[in-house]
Amino acid sequence: MVAPVPQLEDLPDPNGRKVLVRTDFNVPLHDGAIADDRRIRAAVPTLTWLLEHGARVTACSHLGRPKGQADPRWSMAPVRARLGELVPGVELMENLRFNPGEEANDPAFVDELVAGQELYVDDAFGAVHRAHASIVGPPTRLPSAGGRLLTREVEVLGGLLTSPGRPFIAVLGGAKVSDKLGVIRSLMEKVDAVLVGGAMCFTFLVALGHEVGDSLYEPDQVEACRALLDSGRRLVVPTDVVALSPEGTVRQVGRTVPDGWKGLDIGPGTAAEFTDEIGAARTVLWNGPMGVFEDPRFAAGTATVAEAVANCRGFTVVGGGDSAAAVDQLGLADRIDFVSTGGGASLELLEKGDLPGLEALRRGMTGG
Repeated sequence: MVAPVPQLEDLPDPNGRKVLVRTDFNVPLHDGAIADDRRIRAAVPTLTWLLEHGARVTACSHLGRPKGQADPRWSMAPVRARLGELVPGVELMENLRFNPGEEANDPAFVDELVAGQELYVDDAFGAVHRAHASIVGPPTRLPSAGGRLLTREVEVLGGLLTSPGRPFIAVLGGAKVSDKLGVIRSLMEKVDAVLVGGAMCFTFLVALGHEVGDSLYEPDQVEACRALLDSGRRLVVPTDVVALSPEGTVRQVGRTVPDGWKGLDIGPGTAAEFTDEIGAARTVLWNGPMGVFEDPRFAAGTATVAEAVANCRGFTVVGGGDSAAAVDQLGLADRIDFVSTGGGASLELLEKGDLPGLEALRRGMTGG
């Protein structure tokens, strides 16, 4: 079980007080313009509640990877403009990661952030797995609480760990199995089956003794994948994939990928099998695309899984990042019960049962 965190109502009366809100406005940019404002919109309920209760609100967020120095490519200016349209009256600091003290969790930078502030709210679920200054520092200085978005994420993801409807199916994709080994091990103890797609499936196929051509796989993870396959738990890997030849030909192959070819999506047979598994589930967690879905030639697997999750009558949760982008692009987001804003954070919470930012809120000050 994931322990709850203090909520907005647990704060001292915010009327007339200065409130620092850590948001996750790490939005995708294209030529300096916001390509998707979903993360900004997700903060609106918390910011609106504070303003309606008389608070003077300052938001702060990171954007991109400026590596501890000011970089105009990662200026918060476009975010500030959009935030002003959605929630007038909220100030927004410059990119937190322009200061090296953010990622280093420097106490001096924490002091700078909280100077003049009276309350702190963390609504940046997508960043709570980071022990950064703006996440774990302010709760040691100010009365603190989780915002609406963060507390809902904790409630939903915690529910997956404690009382999921059965069958509970996890669908995991993405590029590197090494990034998800921990969560796969953890989920295999909790779910009825793990369905594996994306490039990381090829390390599992190698562990089963198949040749995968030029497909991306991790040789140093083959034994770990073999151990998972031999664990006695249900771990379902593709029976066919869509591959690209050196000459640019695209075709469906089985589990063995020819020399020089590169697997870039799950095949239609696997997509159908995954659809059947998802359709029979009462709880579904999906995190990670099934292939290189940005390329229309390798988007069918991800699209099929997205449709299956949207059609599932059980409780459905889609992890952040590429999976959330996929259901949004396909117009399916409103048919998913919960779309998480934190890809890495959601998986780490499911794996470890807690996160640094949540621990900080619980340990922090609660008085007036």
